[in-house]
Amino acid sequence: MFDVAVFGSLFLTLFVIMDPPGITPIFLALTAGRPAKVQKRMAFQAVCVAGGVIAVFGLLGHQILNYLHVSVPALMIAGGLLLLLIALDLLTGKTDEPKQTKDVNVALVPLGMPLLAGPGAIVSVILAVQKAGSVASQVSVWSAIVAIHVVLWLVMRYSLLIIRVIKDGGVVLVTRLAGMMLSAIAVQQIINGVTQVIQGA
Repeated sequence: MFDVAVFGSLFLTLFVIMDPPGITPIFLALTAGRPAKVQKRMAFQAVCVAGGVIAVFGLLGHQILNYLHVSVPALMIAGGLLLLLIALDLLTGKTDEPKQTKDVNVALVPLGMPLLAGPGAIVSVILAVQKAGSVASQVSVWSAIVAIHVVLWLVMRYSLLIIRVIKDGGVVLVTRLAGMMLSAIAVQQIINGVTQVIQGA
Protein backbone atom coordinates (compact mmCIF):
# COMPACT_ATOMS: atom_id res chain seq x y z
CA MET A 1 0.00 0.00 0.00
CA PHE A 2 2.95 2.33 -0.60
CA ASP A 3 4.76 3.39 -3.78
CA VAL A 4 8.33 4.40 -2.95
CA ALA A 5 8.97 5.78 -6.44
CA VAL A 6 5.95 8.12 -6.29
CA PHE A 7 6.87 9.22 -2.76
CA GLY A 8 10.51 9.88 -3.67
CA SER A 9 9.67 11.71 -6.88
CA LEU A 10 7.17 14.11 -5.29
CA PHE A 11 9.27 14.61 -2.15
CA LEU A 12 12.33 15.58 -4.19
CA THR A 13 10.26 17.86 -6.41
CA LEU A 14 8.73 19.67 -3.43
CA PHE A 15 12.13 19.81 -1.69
CA VAL A 16 13.59 21.66 -4.68
CA ILE A 17 10.57 23.97 -5.07
CA MET A 18 9.92 24.73 -1.38
CA ASP A 19 13.69 24.75 -0.68
CA PRO A 20 14.01 24.16 3.11
CA PRO A 21 17.67 25.35 3.26
CA GLY A 22 16.86 28.44 1.20
CA ILE A 23 13.89 29.41 3.37
CA THR A 24 16.13 29.68 6.45
CA PRO A 25 17.58 33.18 5.83
CA ILE A 26 14.19 34.47 4.70
CA PHE A 27 12.53 33.08 7.83
CA LEU A 28 15.21 34.66 10.03
CA ALA A 29 14.85 38.00 8.24
CA LEU A 30 11.05 38.12 8.44
CA THR A 31 10.89 37.07 12.10
CA ALA A 32 13.79 39.17 13.34
CA GLY A 33 13.09 41.18 16.50
CA ARG A 34 10.56 38.75 17.94
CA PRO A 35 11.06 36.62 21.08
CA ALA A 36 12.35 33.09 20.42
CA LYS A 37 9.08 31.59 21.65
CA VAL A 38 7.11 33.64 19.12
CA GLN A 39 9.51 32.72 16.33
CA LYS A 40 9.11 29.01 17.10
CA ARG A 41 5.34 29.41 17.05
CA MET A 42 5.50 31.25 13.74
CA ALA A 43 7.58 28.43 12.23
CA PHE A 44 4.82 26.00 13.18
CA GLN A 45 2.07 28.35 11.96
CA ALA A 46 3.80 28.88 8.60
CA VAL A 47 4.05 25.12 8.04
CA CYS A 48 0.41 24.63 9.04
CA VAL A 49 -0.75 27.37 6.66
CA ALA A 50 1.35 25.95 3.83
CA GLY A 51 0.11 22.42 4.54
CA GLY A 52 -3.50 23.58 4.61
CA VAL A 53 -3.19 25.44 1.31
CA ILE A 54 -1.38 22.53 -0.36
CA ALA A 55 -3.99 20.05 0.92
CA VAL A 56 -6.92 22.15 -0.33
CA PHE A 57 -5.39 22.53 -3.78
CA GLY A 58 -4.40 18.88 -3.83
CA LEU A 59 -8.02 17.89 -3.27
CA LEU A 60 -9.85 20.66 -5.13
CA GLY A 61 -7.17 22.41 -7.21
CA HIS A 62 -8.65 22.06 -10.68
CA GLN A 63 -12.17 22.83 -9.49
CA ILE A 64 -11.00 26.01 -7.72
CA LEU A 65 -8.98 27.31 -10.67
CA ASN A 66 -11.74 26.46 -13.18
CA TYR A 67 -14.41 28.08 -11.01
CA LEU A 68 -12.37 31.29 -10.72
CA HIS A 69 -11.36 31.09 -14.40
CA VAL A 70 -7.71 31.37 -13.34
CA SER A 71 -4.93 29.66 -15.26
CA VAL A 72 -1.81 28.19 -13.68
CA PRO A 73 0.47 30.78 -15.38
CA ALA A 74 -1.70 33.59 -13.97
CA LEU A 75 -1.29 32.06 -10.52
CA MET A 76 2.49 31.98 -10.99
CA ILE A 77 2.66 35.61 -12.12
CA ALA A 78 0.49 36.84 -9.25
CA GLY A 79 2.58 34.93 -6.72
CA GLY A 80 5.76 36.33 -8.25
CA LEU A 81 4.51 39.92 -8.00
CA LEU A 82 3.56 39.41 -4.35
CA LEU A 83 6.99 37.96 -3.56
CA LEU A 84 8.68 40.86 -5.37
CA LEU A 85 6.89 43.41 -3.17
CA ILE A 86 8.02 41.55 -0.05
CA ALA A 87 11.59 41.31 -1.39
CA LEU A 88 11.70 45.07 -1.95
CA ASP A 89 10.65 45.61 1.68
CA LEU A 90 13.50 43.39 2.85
CA LEU A 91 16.02 45.17 0.62
CA THR A 92 14.97 48.66 1.71
CA GLY A 93 14.86 47.78 5.40
CA LYS A 94 11.14 48.40 5.90
CA THR A 95 10.87 45.18 7.90
CA ASP A 96 13.00 46.88 10.58
CA GLU A 97 10.08 49.10 11.54
CA PRO A 98 8.38 48.17 14.85
CA LYS A 99 4.97 47.73 13.26
CA GLN A 100 6.34 45.24 10.77
CA THR A 101 8.41 43.21 13.22
CA LYS A 102 5.94 43.02 16.08
CA ASP A 103 2.38 43.40 14.85
CA VAL A 104 2.32 41.56 11.53
CA ASN A 105 2.06 37.78 11.49
CA VAL A 106 4.41 36.93 8.63
CA ALA A 107 3.78 33.23 9.29
CA LEU A 108 0.58 33.56 7.26
CA VAL A 109 1.81 35.84 4.45
CA PRO A 110 4.43 35.64 3.02
CA LEU A 111 5.91 32.58 4.79
CA GLY A 112 2.94 30.22 4.66
CA MET A 113 1.86 31.49 1.28
CA PRO A 114 3.29 32.21 -1.26
CA LEU A 115 6.84 31.37 -0.07
CA LEU A 116 6.17 27.80 1.05
CA ALA A 117 2.84 27.07 -0.63
CA GLY A 118 3.69 28.88 -3.84
CA PRO A 119 2.37 28.29 -7.35
CA GLY A 120 5.15 25.81 -8.11
CA ALA A 121 4.34 23.60 -5.12
CA ILE A 122 0.60 23.91 -5.71
CA VAL A 123 0.87 22.92 -9.38
CA SER A 124 3.19 19.99 -8.55
CA VAL A 125 0.74 18.64 -5.98
CA ILE A 126 -2.27 19.07 -8.27
CA LEU A 127 -0.52 17.10 -11.00
CA ALA A 128 0.75 14.41 -8.59
CA VAL A 129 -2.72 13.83 -7.13
CA GLN A 130 -4.17 13.69 -10.62
CA LYS A 131 -1.66 11.07 -11.79
CA ALA A 132 -2.03 8.89 -8.66
CA GLY A 133 -4.48 6.30 -9.93
CA SER A 134 -4.16 3.69 -7.19
CA VAL A 135 -4.64 3.76 -3.43
CA ALA A 136 -0.91 3.07 -2.94
CA SER A 137 -0.01 6.05 -5.14
CA GLN A 138 -2.43 8.33 -3.29
CA VAL A 139 -0.99 7.26 0.07
CA SER A 140 2.52 7.90 -1.25
CA VAL A 141 1.60 11.35 -2.57
CA TRP A 142 0.08 12.51 0.69
CA SER A 143 2.92 10.94 2.69
CA ALA A 144 5.41 12.96 0.64
CA ILE A 145 3.42 16.13 1.29
CA VAL A 146 3.42 15.50 5.05
CA ALA A 147 7.12 14.58 5.04
CA ILE A 148 8.26 17.77 3.29
CA HIS A 149 6.26 19.90 5.73
CA VAL A 150 7.88 18.13 8.68
CA VAL A 151 11.29 18.87 7.15
CA LEU A 152 10.33 22.53 6.64
CA TRP A 153 9.24 22.86 10.26
CA LEU A 154 12.42 21.27 11.59
CA VAL A 155 14.62 23.53 9.45
CA MET A 156 12.85 26.74 10.50
CA ARG A 157 12.48 25.64 14.12
CA TYR A 158 16.19 25.00 14.57
CA SER A 159 17.36 27.86 12.36
CA LEU A 160 16.76 30.03 15.44
CA LEU A 161 20.06 28.70 16.80
CA ILE A 162 21.76 30.70 14.05
CA ILE A 163 20.57 33.97 15.62
CA ARG A 164 22.61 33.27 18.75
CA VAL A 165 25.73 33.09 16.62
CA ILE A 166 25.27 35.94 14.11
CA LYS A 167 23.68 38.48 16.53
CA ASP A 168 21.75 41.60 15.41
CA GLY A 169 24.31 42.77 12.83
CA GLY A 170 24.24 39.39 11.18
CA VAL A 171 20.45 39.43 11.05
CA VAL A 172 20.54 42.74 9.14
CA LEU A 173 22.99 41.22 6.65
CA VAL A 174 20.85 38.09 6.32
CA THR A 175 17.81 40.31 5.75
CA ARG A 176 19.44 42.07 2.80
CA LEU A 177 20.69 38.79 1.33
CA ALA A 178 17.24 37.27 1.75
CA GLY A 179 15.75 40.24 -0.08
CA MET A 180 18.10 39.70 -3.01
CA MET A 181 17.38 35.97 -3.20
CA LEU A 182 13.65 36.50 -2.83
CA SER A 183 13.59 39.13 -5.58
CA ALA A 184 15.40 36.71 -7.91
CA ILE A 185 12.90 33.94 -7.05
CA ALA A 186 10.02 36.34 -7.69
CA VAL A 187 11.34 37.52 -11.06
CA GLN A 188 12.01 33.93 -12.16
CA GLN A 189 8.47 32.95 -11.17
CA ILE A 190 7.04 35.83 -13.20
CA ILE A 191 9.22 34.85 -16.19
CA ASN A 192 8.04 31.23 -15.95
CA GLY A 193 4.42 32.37 -15.86
CA VAL A 194 4.81 34.73 -18.83
CA THR A 195 6.67 32.01 -20.77
CA GLN A 196 3.82 29.57 -20.23
CA VAL A 197 1.30 32.19 -21.37
CA ILE A 198 3.29 32.79 -24.57
CA GLN A 199 3.70 29.06 -25.24
CA GLY A 200 -0.02 28.48 -24.71
CA ALA A 201 -1.04 31.33 -27.02
